[in-house]
Amino acid sequence: MSAEPPLPDSPAGCIRIGRIYRPAQASDGRRILVDRLWPRGMTKARAGLFAWCREIAPSTELRHWFHSSSGQWEAFVSRYEAELAAHEDLVRELAGYAREGVVTLLHASRDETRNNAIVLRDYLRHRLQREEAAHDQPGA
Repeated sequence: MSAEPPLPDSPAGCIRIGRIYRPAQASDGRRILVDRLWPRGMTKARAGLFAWCREIAPSTELRHWFHSSSGQWEAFVSRYEAELAAHEDLVRELAGYAREGVVTLLHASRDETRNNAIVLRDYLRHRLQREEAAHDQPGA
């Protein structure tokens, strides 16, 4: 019996998020840390990373702003999405990994409902869904 679940039908479904402090699982696929700072107390061996993509994380300025304005989730999402649009090469690379299999975007945030990995996951999923829809169009 395999420890890995079946792959979703769509690359957009292959993107997951998780907290870096949880033990790595075979089902995580490619584990990519998407925080700008290395997580406290985490060793590289224990992290079990495929990659650390710190450049895709929110800018230092945006990160500081969000920590001081945590009630402004929608504004953070909007600002971070604007930053992501400026990193087309990194977004394309991460989307490519999802086309190949499961990708788990890792974060160190204690807040598992409002963090940059969620925004990045949703951004990547929307991109992949748009690409799939365009590909499925007649004449594409």
